Amino acid sequence: MNLTAILNTKYGKSIADCTNEEIYFGLLEMVQQMAAEKESAQGKKKLYYISAEFLIGKLLSNNLINLGIYDEVKELLAENEKDICAVEEIEPEPSLGNGGLGRLAACFLDSIATLGLNGDGVGLNYHYGLFKQKFAKNLQTEQPNAWIEDQSWLTKTDVSYSVSFRGLTVTSRLYDINVTGYDNRTNKLHLFDIETVDESIVEDGIDFDKSDIEKNLTLFLYPDDSDEAGRLLRIYQQYFMVSNGAQLILDECVAKGCNLYDLPDYAAIQINDTHPTMVIPELIRLLCERGIEMDDAIDIVTRTCAYTNHTILAEALEKWPIAYLKKAVPQLVPIIEVLDDKVRRKYDNEKVYIIDKDDRVHMAHICIHYSYSVNGVASLHTDILKENELHAFYEIYPEKFNNKTNGITFRRWLLHCNPELAAFITSLIGDDYKKDAAELTKLAEYAEDPKVLEQLLAIKQSRKQELRAYLKQTEGVDVDADSIFDIQIKRLHEYKRQQLNALYIIHKYLEIKAGKKPARPITAIFGAKAAPAYVIAQDIIHLILCLQEVINNDPEVSPYLKVVMVENYNVTYAEHLIPACDISEQISLASKEASGTGNMKFMLNGAVTLGTEDGANVEIHELVGDENIYIFGDSSETVVERYAEGSYDASAYYKKDKDIKAAVDFITSEQLLAVGSEEHLTRLQKELIGKDWFMTFPDFQDYIEKKELAFKDYEDRMAWAKKMLINISQAGYFSSDRTIAEYNEDIWQLS
Repeated sequence: MNLTAILNTKYGKSIADCTNEEIYFGLLEMVQQMAAEKESAQGKKKLYYISAEFLIGKLLSNNLINLGIYDEVKELLAENEKDICAVEEIEPEPSLGNGGLGRLAACFLDSIATLGLNGDGVGLNYHYGLFKQKFAKNLQTEQPNAWIEDQSWLTKTDVSYSVSFRGLTVTSRLYDINVTGYDNRTNKLHLFDIETVDESIVEDGIDFDKSDIEKNLTLFLYPDDSDEAGRLLRIYQQYFMVSNGAQLILDECVAKGCNLYDLPDYAAIQINDTHPTMVIPELIRLLCERGIEMDDAIDIVTRTCAYTNHTILAEALEKWPIAYLKKAVPQLVPIIEVLDDKVRRKYDNEKVYIIDKDDRVHMAHICIHYSYSVNGVASLHTDILKENELHAFYEIYPEKFNNKTNGITFRRWLLHCNPELAAFITSLIGDDYKKDAAELTKLAEYAEDPKVLEQLLAIKQSRKQELRAYLKQTEGVDVDADSIFDIQIKRLHEYKRQQLNALYIIHKYLEIKAGKKPARPITAIFGAKAAPAYVIAQDIIHLILCLQEVINNDPEVSPYLKVVMVENYNVTYAEHLIPACDISEQISLASKEASGTGNMKFMLNGAVTLGTEDGANVEIHELVGDENIYIFGDSSETVVERYAEGSYDASAYYKKDKDIKAAVDFITSEQLLAVGSEEHLTRLQKELIGKDWFMTFPDFQDYIEKKELAFKDYEDRMAWAKKMLINISQAGYFSSDRTIAEYNEDIWQLS
């Protein structure tokens, strides 16, 4: 480790004389050098993980941990009166993802390198990412989220490709980010960009000319698709990503001796959700260009590509009008028509056609027919795909369907963001768990040890004090560290049901106003971004922010109940929130959350789950047992049946349940209208009474009951500490190392 020499060369200064910024850039250079030494060309077959998102978070600490030098660097800086945490604050968070999909992709890259597998990520180098969230007048506003600096983790390469659209050809440039495995090899995250991008075209907020492709192609992740120009831009982005990826894959494989017919021996392509689907027809096109017959090309690509489904929501499975594809990428249309024709010749079932009767191309259907593996991301999710949502495909291809329950990089979510807990675990069971998370099960031996349980509570209290200070600094809100920290952090979507939590908060507020005080104060914390065009999601954020203002300023209620919605929730914020959490809100409508990964991070840090029997909550429940989780709500079977019958009537619940009526009526109360927008609040209220598509009302009373039970149980501190310990001890199953080992064994089969 040569930080001293690097700083002396760069700045002519010692560590003690350098600014935190100079130390950060010195560490960046040092890490890049050390990571490069661990690069490897080993492995004939290579994985290419293609994803629209990679929510990688800040990289400095993660890389220092994976290179095995974090403690050494921390001590060296401390000797020179420098704080590593202050240095970490200098780093901007890469704005390359949004939610669980992108965070999972980042975890997977870490685990692929940690397991020593030959595999790289492929995506786009978004200049402004999703957006930076700002709150004004209790509403979300969006600002560009600039993160790229002159010195950064991005390395510009000399790799470049031509990508043609209708009437336009652009030249790409590849940037790489090193992906360091824990005590293992370094792989790459390949991010494609174009040098004609013009950041100055962004005007008010995140508005820009969506038709000027040469200037806007890699500006934003998920540009607003509420108009045709936005939807076309998404197609341009997706094609740009996969065309570059396909050209890179073929070049790398040919350089290793591939004759193209044996491409599946050299490459496994994992399609992460439907965004990269066009890699299938694009690869077929490129193979045909190189002299391979169409039928052979289709067979080769089908044996090379695998597809991960991340959703049960029909609206999230992309369907593009074929007219859009003709406008943007006409060269793919004849190939997609051939792929559809082959399906139609085999199967007389329009549910499995690629092009439907409305001339829309179903991207997921391309993936399922023309890949060799289709996986869900939690056991319940995969079962629902097979039995309901994709049943017609499962009947055709039962051998393709498999489950790969998601996982997390527990080193980031424990060693980095909760080092005190990690050190305590090491003192109890040694440090083998850092490489093999299954070792955490040994903690269960201490479930009756009062000293261990007391220490666990003390560590949690330290994290809560730290979060209290952080919230004071970032949000200007003062919370009680002795209150129960009840946290819901995830993308804002109706199926994740932040609105159910908000209705409970109203219910609790009304109870306190009526004189029913809780035994211990409650701090309800939210973090979420809503897509700019997702009106109801924006309305839910508005409701939460209005509740925050009303409740926190009410001297009668605020000593017992506080609401905090953090601004611009991201990975860095999560690293502060997750270790401090007491109750983890995982309250999606049963059958709608594919997996969730926040639930895993929370349990690893000793939070107890309050959730529905949905996604990976099912497997958490199985592992920790009934007494260490709080499950509520209707079953997935009941929900699926209700949708099928169309039997749900929200207004009937509203009329017959006085608690629901009181909570929903409060949305347009004088108190909230005094601080909020009548348009937003009234629209949300009408949506709940008239539709409530994600069935908040049927679960409301059970949610109240289980939440109150959790609050009551929290008062028996030793019994609660035991629940914490059991959750931590069972979290090892949810390591992404385990998930990736399963992907490799069952799908990729890398040597």
